Amino acid sequence: MDNLISNATQVLLLLFLTITFLQSGIDKMLDWKGNLGWLIDHFSKSIFKGFVPLLLGSLLVLEMLSGILCGVGAFQFVIDGDSSIGFLGAVLSAITLLMLLLGQRVAKDYAGAQTIVVYFIPTIFLVYLMQ
Repeated sequence: MDNLISNATQVLLLLFLTITFLQSGIDKMLDWKGNLGWLIDHFSKSIFKGFVPLLLGSLLVLEMLSGILCGVGAFQFVIDGDSSIGFLGAVLSAITLLMLLLGQRVAKDYAGAQTIVVYFIPTIFLVYLMQ
């Protein structure tokens, strides 16, 4: 309990990223065709247009890994105060968000890119706290 109290910010941010990425990854798995169809249209006029299935699969793997590492990291932080797995999860989450940001910018979806920044700010704060 002492680890939770003394590291509440880190644990809460890790849980935030766990929920964010696991929900997104699970949604991609459960509605692969719907997500793929939307993204093919979204990137139809971009340099990514021929690579959407590969990029979606890569993103799914990164989101699931980010969510799992953050979840395990939060648990590890509470149990024994170790932040190594959580730190890896936070860094991978930041990389995943940068990939999402790149996609939104390439697709010229500037409103979507702004939304990614809302997730990126607490993620970078978490990386900073855990260094």
